[in-house]
Amino acid sequence: METIKKYIGKFKLLLDKIECSDLKGGMIDFSVAIGCACVSIRGLVGLGLKLMFVGNGGSAAICSHMATDFSKNGGIAALAFNDASMLTCMGNDFGYEHVFEKPVELFAAKGDYLVAVSSSGQSKNILNAVRAARAKGCAVITLSGFNADNPLRSMGDINFYVPVAHYGYVEVIHQYICHAIIDNLSGFIE
Repeated sequence: METIKKYIGKFKLLLDKIECSDLKGGMIDFSVAIGCACVSIRGLVGLGLKLMFVGNGGSAAICSHMATDFSKNGGIAALAFNDASMLTCMGNDFGYEHVFEKPVELFAAKGDYLVAVSSSGQSKNILNAVRAARAKGCAVITLSGFNADNPLRSMGDINFYVPVAHYGYVEVIHQYICHAIIDNLSGFIE
């Protein structure tokens, strides 16, 4: 029982330690960062722009879930680039480090948003997707964890960083951050 209490207590502590920054590395209050993300994403509606998600493993599951929620609950065109056919095609033809970069090149339009999710913030395929999104004129939101100096943490217009090196904590808090954005966008706040 004590181990469970410790585990739950760690989540409570980590929620207060989420760090947010902008593209220049300036620190942003968490609630301000959520608000900025909401305003930016809301701006996609009616302009024919979309929200794209990329992530590996557990982060891919977060991406699929969030693409659905942003579309259904937020009325925002959203998609996750983790369809098995696309992943295996891009991996086979271009190499795994390009499995998200190539779909971004194919589908992204200037003004779209990319949400890049990586627990370590070091996945080459995620970093390549961000670079491709930038080349297409897209804005970027990043979610990362583990090391404070991970490269993904400095690549987004808004960067959310969870200061712990444990997949379970990082993934659950990334899900929490995404829900904080969509729940505020869709007005689901109790």
